[in-house]
Amino acid sequence: MKNLPNFTDSLTQLIASASISSSQESWDQGNLAVIQLLATWFEQLDFNIDIQAVPGTRNKYNLLAKLGSGEGGLLLAGHSDTVPFDENRWQSDPFKIVNQDDKFYGLGTCDMKGFFAFILQACKGLTSEKLKKPLYILATADEETTMAGARFFTQNKDIKPDVAIIGEPTNLVPVIMHKGHMSHRITIQGESGHSSKPNLGVNAIEIMHQVIGQLMQLKERLAHNYSNQAFDVKEPTLNLGAIHGGDNANRICGHCVLDIDMRALPGMADSELIQLLAEALKPLAEKYPSRVSFAELDPSSPSFEQNKSSGLVSLAEEISGHQCCAVNYATEAPFIQQLGCQTIVLGPGSIDQAHQPNEFLAHSEIDKTDVILAKMIQRYCL
Repeated sequence: MKNLPNFTDSLTQLIASASISSSQESWDQGNLAVIQLLATWFEQLDFNIDIQAVPGTRNKYNLLAKLGSGEGGLLLAGHSDTVPFDENRWQSDPFKIVNQDDKFYGLGTCDMKGFFAFILQACKGLTSEKLKKPLYILATADEETTMAGARFFTQNKDIKPDVAIIGEPTNLVPVIMHKGHMSHRITIQGESGHSSKPNLGVNAIEIMHQVIGQLMQLKERLAHNYSNQAFDVKEPTLNLGAIHGGDNANRICGHCVLDIDMRALPGMADSELIQLLAEALKPLAEKYPSRVSFAELDPSSPSFEQNKSSGLVSLAEEISGHQCCAVNYATEAPFIQQLGCQTIVLGPGSIDQAHQPNEFLAHSEIDKTDVILAKMIQRYCL
């Protein structure tokens, strides 16, 4: 008899296995405990298990589990990591499930370890003999920072399911479109000196002030020239996220950096946004030779769009009872789509709970998610 946990117990074990991703090394953790836990469970269900070390990360891994053989089939995908947490704002231990008020509270309940607990229950009773096409389960690493797991997987795994569902929290509404994401650091190299003799230095903050003026004009041009009515924020966005410069009031600032975030609409290439940024900064780069530069902070994530007329979208709308939509945040969907399959984002929980203190998954999502997964497996594998 297979010793597999029920939904609550599997969710409890997943949440207890910390797997925080962060650009800050003090927070960043490996995810091997989560991957091994999933591997143990799916091995008991006779899935073939492949664990893949993700290069360039701190002890992080992908897991691909496969049941059945042949071509096509269904891929259920999600990330195994979570964001950091603010202990002072949590009302309970983030790594211990609290079941109250018809909700499961815990770090990763909706974003998105809970999805794997649902998948495990959906797979009980399946055998390779029953499947006409394979069922794949993918758990990726580092989605919350660089998406290194999904990037590496799609470059190094030769599978081609018919369809893929990424179980990010969408309130079980099929998402077929989202913006891309890129971040850059603009650097101003000035010359420091005593504030009493400004003519002997070059103030990097003053140049950055001019840079910000150019960026605000670029922001206006983006809003004027580009639009997609599917989004609630219809234009590409540009955010001034963090600025650092100078060290004392009586010194001319010799160095200043500004980190910005840009989000492209579907159909816009990353290179197009980067070119617009370069053109906005060009007048100042010419005015101050060798003092104005910009560089990518993290690898960019492309925008995503799935054809609304695809069979997967129609089925997802029918089963979920919701019309498909577009969202402003980024997911692993554009990377999974590179496998050559129809791809949507559809999962339990609300994005409003993701990355928040006291994150929860509502009990009301359980039966609905069970039905959706069962019908998807029935349609594409049985």
